[in-house]
Amino acid sequence: MEWIRFLIAVICICGGVFVMISATIGVFRFSECLTRMHSAAMGDTLGLGLIILGLVCLNGLCFTTVKLILLVAFLWTTSPVSSHLIAQMMVEKKKKKEKGDEAR
Repeated sequence: MEWIRFLIAVICICGGVFVMISATIGVFRFSECLTRMHSAAMGDTLGLGLIILGLVCLNGLCFTTVKLILLVAFLWTTSPVSSHLIAQMMVEKKKKKEKGDEAR
C-alpha cells in the first residue's frame, strides 16, 4: 500500500513539474500578452495543483495536508481574479489604441 501511494505521488509531482516547465516555455515563446497569460494560468492551476496533490499523497492525512489544501484553495481563487484583471486591462488598452488610430 505504501508503494502505491508513493507511486501516485511521484506521478502527480512529475506531471506537475512537466506542466510548469511547459507553461514557462509558453510564457517565453508566445507573442501576445493574452496567450502568455493563458500559459501562465495553466501552470498555476494545473501544475501547482498536481504538485500539491502529490505532496498530499506523500504526507497522508495530517495537519500539513489541511495546510496544502488551503493553499490550493487560495491559489485557485486568486489566480483567476488576477488573470481576469490583466486581460481586462489589455482589452481596454487595445480599445484606447484603436480609438487613437481612428482619430488620426
